[in-house]
Amino acid sequence: MENKKKLLDILWIAILSIVAGTIMILLCGANPLEAYALFFNGIFGNVNGISEILVKATPLVLTGIGCAVAFKTGFFNIGAEGQFYMGAIAAAMVSLKLTEIPGTARILLSILAGFFCGGIWALIAAYMKSKFGISEIIVTIMLNYIAINFLGIAVRTFLMDPAGAVPQSARIDRDASLSFIMPPTTLHTGIFLAIAAVIIVWMLMEKTKYGYEMKVVGFTKRAAKCNGISVMKNIVFSAFLSGGFAGMAGVIEVIGVQKKLLEGISSECGYTAVLIALIAGNRPWGVLGVAIAFAAMQVGANSMQRQLGIPSAIVSILIGLVVLLILGRKLFHVSLFKRKDREV
Repeated sequence: MENKKKLLDILWIAILSIVAGTIMILLCGANPLEAYALFFNGIFGNVNGISEILVKATPLVLTGIGCAVAFKTGFFNIGAEGQFYMGAIAAAMVSLKLTEIPGTARILLSILAGFFCGGIWALIAAYMKSKFGISEIIVTIMLNYIAINFLGIAVRTFLMDPAGAVPQSARIDRDASLSFIMPPTTLHTGIFLAIAAVIIVWMLMEKTKYGYEMKVVGFTKRAAKCNGISVMKNIVFSAFLSGGFAGMAGVIEVIGVQKKLLEGISSECGYTAVLIALIAGNRPWGVLGVAIAFAAMQVGANSMQRQLGIPSAIVSILIGLVVLLILGRKLFHVSLFKRKDREV
């Protein structure tokens, strides 16, 4: 019965999303059937479309898995965007300043530096929560603005390309960049890091005592304390992991996609990660699936925009609608359950 209820909920959400998408396409003056044909052709029509989906999904998986880890422990990290930027800055500094280090070693050092800087950026919020009782939601949002503007300063000063006048860094050497898997597509080896992160987090949360303790802390802090589980230690650990994975996403975007540091490099990936984690129910494999689905919707929407002029922002609207429907579904079931209890 429970599985049947979930399937019905998914079916209704899908139908409502399709209806909403059709209405918006009609408002744009386009044929919905033609638009949907172009949408799916952009996703499955050729190898380039599939590779583009995986490229776009890679940072979404890493930031999404970071948010999921934090949310599981009750640490509401809304700062994946800022942690992404700090990881990107760290990667650019290692790649551009430590040129005497061989390429492969520099790639590994960039990944470690980005993970560490993203993790430390998240720990600031964890420390302020534990020391002063300040909400991590407020702190992480404010840290986003600081990180974004710090990158703006970096690409105009100490990381600016000396040979150019545009606020961006110099191009990173090929040997210090992630290699392509299927040339001439842009699919790079960063996808393997994203999948590895999903596996590691799944094993941590489901197969180790540390994951069990983190879930207990997220479920009820009082019970965790009564059973000798350190609430603060688990929150700090999850915050560092969360920020670290978001920072790694920034690294991959710098050395795998853009090959340079520039403003707006995340394309608001860190904010999207919050939605991905919520839709996935904070489950690692769910994050992987939702991130790929979200990336596919972006690629399909871009195809519609190029061919018919339909704004790709429709996808963002539909994602927001899906999140509201999912949350509304949960609230509906909770209120229905309470009503039945009162009747009994």
